[in-house]
Amino acid sequence: MDKFAFLIHPIELKDIYRKYQFLQKLPKSMVERLINWIPPSQISHITNVQSPFNEVEGWFVGVPLTSEMMMSLKQEEVTKKIIKAGRISEKLGAKIMGLGAYTSVVGDAGITIARELDIAVTTGNTYTVATAFEAAKEATKTLGKKIKNCEIAIVGANGSIGSVCAELAYREGKRVNLIGRDGGKLVNLKRKLESKYIFEQNRKEIQCFTQINEGINTADIVITVTSSVHDVIQAEFIKSGAVVCDVARPRDVSKQVQEERKDVLIIEGGVIQVPEGVQFNFNFGFPPGLSYACMAETMILALEKKYENFSLGREIEIKKVDEINLLAKKHGFKIAGLRSFEKVIDEKYIEGVLKNIEKVANA
Repeated sequence: MDKFAFLIHPIELKDIYRKYQFLQKLPKSMVERLINWIPPSQISHITNVQSPFNEVEGWFVGVPLTSEMMMSLKQEEVTKKIIKAGRISEKLGAKIMGLGAYTSVVGDAGITIARELDIAVTTGNTYTVATAFEAAKEATKTLGKKIKNCEIAIVGANGSIGSVCAELAYREGKRVNLIGRDGGKLVNLKRKLESKYIFEQNRKEIQCFTQINEGINTADIVITVTSSVHDVIQAEFIKSGAVVCDVARPRDVSKQVQEERKDVLIIEGGVIQVPEGVQFNFNFGFPPGLSYACMAETMILALEKKYENFSLGREIEIKKVDEINLLAKKHGFKIAGLRSFEKVIDEKYIEGVLKNIEKVANA
């Protein structure tokens, strides 16, 4: 049976405290130094991963660094630790390894890591982007709108992920706002999209903005994918009833924005329903049978026996987005819900947003 591995890590210190409660009594800096000494290790065996076409098994391999530590420590130090986790994956017999959460952000987004290992490496970013866009569509539907009637703003449109999101928005939305620092590049992207889809019957309107507030204040959907180290979306920028999908890592939208704007639906992407029977044997915060898109991409590629560096670096191709969507459907993976700040959004939460939208409309 073919095998895969997927790297996970604690998002914040409270994830460490759940396992090692005594550490809460120590200063933060001391806790970080302690966990930095801990080597990567096998966390759990993932079993019963099967589709009508194949069956595989895998492992979660833990990298004991929080998100904040991965962004603040020396890049070489973090990369070295991720490579050590890759060596464990190789010894376990994995043919492909997925980079989870911030392990996919460090340095050159997996290129150096793949170069140092003898197995395929994927960041999972292609399926993450694909499902983030699908999640934005689903979220919009829950608020009573259809994407074909929506104005969609792409913050960070000049980046590789942003340009793919812009193309997805152009294919399905009513109007697209491209937002970025370099106005000239935005105009070039606009021309590229208009040229590529020149024979479309209903050509879409595209506008370019270098100021975020101007580009998103009338948008029904905001997809934000900047490479900023600080949050860039302010609460007062967002239209009431909008869906904001934050694909960026570090996040472009702070939790404070969510707390201030109860009339806006802020999501991070889709929750993926994996094929029935998959056992992760580890609690990463989702109900049984659900996973992150980056995890799912690794499993999909293993089931397909597609042992290649599928998503690597910061470039994402629209053809690969379409390909992974087809492979996901083939092997029984699909969006099963929405998530926000690492938690699954339930119907009660959606109902609360809808009530607050109504309050604002009637104020």
